[in-house]
Amino acid sequence: MVNREAYGESLRLFVGTGKNDYFDLIQINMKKMFLCAVMLLLAVGVNAQIMRAEELEKYAKRRYGAKWTDAAKNLAGQLQLDKNNALTYTQVIEAPNKTKTQLYVILNYWYTNTFGSGNSVIQLNDKDAGVIIAKSNVDAIASHTGGLNSYTIHLTSIIKTDIKDGKVRVTYTVPFYDVDVMYGVGILGAQEGTVAPIVQEKWLLDNCYPFARRDSHKKTSAKALIMAHAYSNVIIDKIEEAVKNGVVGNETEDW
Repeated sequence: MVNREAYGESLRLFVGTGKNDYFDLIQINMKKMFLCAVMLLLAVGVNAQIMRAEELEKYAKRRYGAKWTDAAKNLAGQLQLDKNNALTYTQVIEAPNKTKTQLYVILNYWYTNTFGSGNSVIQLNDKDAGVIIAKSNVDAIASHTGGLNSYTIHLTSIIKTDIKDGKVRVTYTVPFYDVDVMYGVGILGAQEGTVAPIVQEKWLLDNCYPFARRDSHKKTSAKALIMAHAYSNVIIDKIEEAVKNGVVGNETEDW
């Protein structure tokens, strides 16, 4: 329904406005619209990532179940930390009939589209050596609020791709867990209205369950491991898909 009084006031303002003022008003509105569009694009770019924590959790539950501690215990027998006490996965992807240059172009395209914003960035891109390294980030893969403290675990992984004629080697590494901790702001602290700063910590995996039997945050560490393991599957599957079928599916020389 149109407000007649508001409409009449707008009409009077429009009629009483000079031509130059009218065009100035149009320019101002256009600038506002342009700035809004830019801010929207920036927001989309910063939040771009392969998979959000919510989507990753659904994927992990489908594959490993919702009982994180049991899933981590079952997985522990298949996993072993490397010499740096980091969790590392390696897989070789065969790409017959594709040269090193062709594979580099495909993977450079994939890495640029995947790790070009926010906390997910390309750290090394060497065409001659055939090496691309990126850092990927998934926020809040696990969290817990106890009686006294609360903490949130973020996943930071390093994805390295070595490229040669006819094959690609993917190395996925989780060196540690990035954790935001608020001491004294657990359930009891929240009831008392306690406010505490966030302390950023790095939890080494050999101190976390299931690699360490004694872990005061056992269930949260278990979930973090399953989420990290699930993310390795997602990353390697996506790289394999890009290598075999291209990033968008039309990367052929017949054009």
